Amino acid sequence: MTELAFDSLATPTLSPEHSQGGARLSEWGVIRAEGADAASFLQGQLTSDILGLASGAAALAGYCSAKGRLLASFVVWSPAPEVYLLACSADLLPATLKRLSMFVLRAKCRLTDASGELALWGVAGRDAGLPEGPAWTVRPAGAGQAVRLPDALGLPRWLVVQPAEDAAPVTAPLDLAAWRWLEVASGVVRIVAATVDRFVPQMVNLELVGGVNFKKGCYPGQEVVARSQYRGTLKRRALLLALPAGAQAELKEGQEIFHDADPGQPAGLVALAARSPTGEQLALVEVKLALARAPGAFRLGAADGPLLQPRALPYPLPSNDD
Repeated sequence: MTELAFDSLATPTLSPEHSQGGARLSEWGVIRAEGADAASFLQGQLTSDILGLASGAAALAGYCSAKGRLLASFVVWSPAPEVYLLACSADLLPATLKRLSMFVLRAKCRLTDASGELALWGVAGRDAGLPEGPAWTVRPAGAGQAVRLPDALGLPRWLVVQPAEDAAPVTAPLDLAAWRWLEVASGVVRIVAATVDRFVPQMVNLELVGGVNFKKGCYPGQEVVARSQYRGTLKRRALLLALPAGAQAELKEGQEIFHDADPGQPAGLVALAARSPTGEQLALVEVKLALARAPGAFRLGAADGPLLQPRALPYPLPSNDD
């Protein structure tokens, strides 16, 4: 693994029969922010430029602690004037909503959990029949809206939000495992309860996929995030690592990763993991870059744990990362 070429590794794969359709995303939830000050309130809380968000556009955003560690990640867009929807992991939504609500104070912004009235669907495939367009565009889709997500493994993907009682947005069902596999393969992190307060955004490549704006005003942890960006080289990044089908171990968010070159201490942490419908496992894993370039291999859970195989990210890592 010396001088590992992160962009010349084998690419994860997904069989054609698992590459088309829609899956109900029960592990996602939705926070609604509404009111005359909704945009300015979110501007002061999230890593993305919410005030600069154009009509018909969505943004990837992080929500950090004062120490710059991610407490949540969101897909954010405005379905109507003075209304914003924030899609995130359902397992951290209650705590995140409570924390955000503490800082509303006198702002004219009402925050509520809209998960009971709105359903989120993940749709993938070239024959989905949903509006095309660049990543992070938002278009009407039936009684709801479709957010175009970044492609994964060459497949277009959408996050569809619609009334909970409505029928599926597409006819063909998609295996939820296939959707999760595509999500991990896209290299776009989703913070879950097991990884809350573990990563500065750059550790999981959030700024590389458009989730951090370094020109906007202050937000919690902004100084730490900016210092991590501009003080020099970054020491930790997220890579894709895989376990072959048939492996007895299971990749899970929050698990520690070790490396042969420094077996006495953890080399990183699993940020997001999935098992494909055919059994192979894939994870976006935050690691020490120095170890990624050292002789040896990453292992799951312990210094003598199962061997993890590197896979190609869909985007390059900056050449000045150390």
